[in-house]
Amino acid sequence: MSIHEDDHTGFDRPRKRSRPRTKERPDYSGLPVARVVSVDRGRYRCLLDGSGVTAVRGRLIARKGIVVGDRVRLDGDTSGDGGTLARIVEVLERTTMLRRSADDADTFERPIVANADQLFIVTALADPPPRMGMIDRILVAAYDAGISPVLCLTKADLASPDELREAYEPLGVPILVTEPEADLTEVVESLTDRVTVFVGHSGVGKSTLVNRLIPDAHRATAEVSELTGKGRHTSTSAVAMELPGGGWIIDTPGVRSFGISHVRTGSILGAFPDLAEYAEDCPRGCHHETGAIECALDDAVADGRLAPERLASFRRMERAFS
Repeated sequence: MSIHEDDHTGFDRPRKRSRPRTKERPDYSGLPVARVVSVDRGRYRCLLDGSGVTAVRGRLIARKGIVVGDRVRLDGDTSGDGGTLARIVEVLERTTMLRRSADDADTFERPIVANADQLFIVTALADPPPRMGMIDRILVAAYDAGISPVLCLTKADLASPDELREAYEPLGVPILVTEPEADLTEVVESLTDRVTVFVGHSGVGKSTLVNRLIPDAHRATAEVSELTGKGRHTSTSAVAMELPGGGWIIDTPGVRSFGISHVRTGSILGAFPDLAEYAEDCPRGCHHETGAIECALDDAVADGRLAPERLASFRRMERAFS
């Protein structure tokens, strides 16, 4: 009997068929774009044409985290009706990403928000008192991310802003001063048509300021602890909110530390073109700190090209790395 006449011929285990590989990727360009306004346990609240949409992360972007402020494309039911769910299939390219680490010993970067172009460093002038070290660290993170910083001083009814003005005006940082019930026209003008992230120490009045700017925001507020002199956490997660006159605020939870281990020492020099120009004449390896041998920044001060107050403020900020 030939092999072809074997009764068992044709009953071998079938070969596994694999789908042919392709370099083609799905085209999502026609899908609607939304902004991620909050993140809660794997679900993402998105704002699409004025209506809220709850979405889940799709398989295609499982390796890429999503944060508040991301611009994403949605597939599925984007009506925003109760009980509906869309799927995030693509994260659009980010313009900026603000990060921090828990402390300087922690090398893990924690993304805070995406696509912000302005950062309000909200600082109380009293109750709790201002912490210049914290301000300097947040400034470093802002410059590293390419986000324009603004120093917003609250509770001016309790203390004078003069000391902080003197410390930060030489850096060219815009400074806004507010107090309870005061007119917020200048603040609103700074926020209009911008995407601004609010960052600050717990208890400085971020949520109170947000509630005044967006009356229906309903952000929780709390008093400063009399025992510790520190603020209590009221906001537990970042939330993006649209301003009535145009623009966005991204309110973030209050922080008690702001690690910048992810920032390379000296990288912020590029945010100060005048200093960077003078620093080109520094010897190799110069860190530009006070007492550095042959630092060209000191020469620029000596011959009047650079204001000593600006160099002193810059070096104070550089010390945030130490």
